[in-house]
Amino acid sequence: MLDTPARVLIDAPAIESPQPVRTRVGKPDLLTVEDAKALTVPEMTTLFKDHVNPGQLHFMKLLGFHKVKIESAEGMYYTDQNGRKILDFFGGFGSLAFGHNHPRLLEARKRFQDENRHEIAIAFMSQYAAAFAKNLATISPGDLDMVFLGSSGSEVMEAAVKLAERAAGPKRPKVVYAENSFHGKTKGVLNITDGALYRADFSVSGNTVRVPFGNIEAIESAFRSDPQIGAIVLETIQGGGGIIRAPDGFWKELRALCDRYGVVWVADEVQCGYGRSGRFFAFEHENVVPDITALAKSLGGGKAAVGAMIARREIYMKAYGTPKTAMIHAMATFGGMGEACVTAIEALNIMYDEALIDNAAEQGAYLLARLDALREKYPKIIKEVRGQGLMVGLEFQDFSQTMPLVLRPVIGMLDDKLKGSLSGFIGALLLRDYDTLVAFTEYNRNVIRLEPPLICERKHVDQFVDALDDLLGRGIIRIVKDFVGSQMG
Repeated sequence: MLDTPARVLIDAPAIESPQPVRTRVGKPDLLTVEDAKALTVPEMTTLFKDHVNPGQLHFMKLLGFHKVKIESAEGMYYTDQNGRKILDFFGGFGSLAFGHNHPRLLEARKRFQDENRHEIAIAFMSQYAAAFAKNLATISPGDLDMVFLGSSGSEVMEAAVKLAERAAGPKRPKVVYAENSFHGKTKGVLNITDGALYRADFSVSGNTVRVPFGNIEAIESAFRSDPQIGAIVLETIQGGGGIIRAPDGFWKELRALCDRYGVVWVADEVQCGYGRSGRFFAFEHENVVPDITALAKSLGGGKAAVGAMIARREIYMKAYGTPKTAMIHAMATFGGMGEACVTAIEALNIMYDEALIDNAAEQGAYLLARLDALREKYPKIIKEVRGQGLMVGLEFQDFSQTMPLVLRPVIGMLDDKLKGSLSGFIGALLLRDYDTLVAFTEYNRNVIRLEPPLICERKHVDQFVDALDDLLGRGIIRIVKDFVGSQMG
């Protein structure tokens, strides 16, 4: 047997692992909060043009809105860089039911912050989201009691349409929507937003049926002829269409039709809801209940981005009522955030404590009456006044109709190109000369949209209407000259 040599062990030198080279990430040249607050109007203009939307800036310049820097806001008024108080009859497209910086909302938010409460509790149940959802169910009529929370009108309308589609079933995927509708700019609801500007060249599903707004015969014809229709989505009062209401009795007839044909009715109340019409939901004026509805805008009290879809339990459970389906469309990361829900809970309590729904009905009726008197005084300028509560549209005549008879045929050929110019002139001069802010509508450019906060008082209505009366009293020729002069300054 051969001897095996003994193994010789050699100690190898230890291998040192290289230490990572740690370099501190340098801080970019960032603006601070104080820097932002101190920006001048020219500096703001440059940043907006370079980093936000240069095309939008073009339109702001036409109206003179680019000259304003808002320093603070309280109640019904903005205050600009010159200390000028601007009456807000725009209301952020209905987002400021409580005006600017309502003290109770500020206090609720401060208390939440001082107590170091939690904002995001995705892994756990949130007491704030649960309480807010309960309040919405309490306010909502019928069995509208299942709530989805989001951050915007578009988001909750997306949720509403998806819920309706699942509840209707795969054999009924088509959705009816109305001419001149606006339900949001995100990809899904773009299918039912009737605007060439917003649709642009985006591809849309085409799985839709378009009908005239408020035309019950057209809707019944569509339901009868196409068994694939499973849902209908309508604004209760059209906002972007020019503040358009359906005929009396329409919503009761629609409810009956949907029941007869098994169609899911989605009522978009993002702009017209939340007390603006003089009832909490605009559809309540006809004592009917949709299958699904959606709110946003003022739901966050003007201090938080909050939206909510509210559905009948039967509809909701049909779509998402099992453990297997429950998470198909659960809340997103920022749905039901703590401080947002606290703000919304306090806002709902303020709504009833301060009787703001009743105030919207009262002040809205007064505003409509005063504007009707102006229409009679200036029939060649004002074509129509319409609306409900504090959601009012003031439609001006086409430009040719404001001119002497001898000029109308010539100018009439330009009416389409000039559409919106008169409302723009008046809106610009109301801001420049009367410290008053109004809005416009997407589809009918001749309409000025009035959605002041629900805290509006009679004196604010008088201030606005008196300013408009004085401006219209200048006559069209001077209004045009004054607007042109404002562009030269």
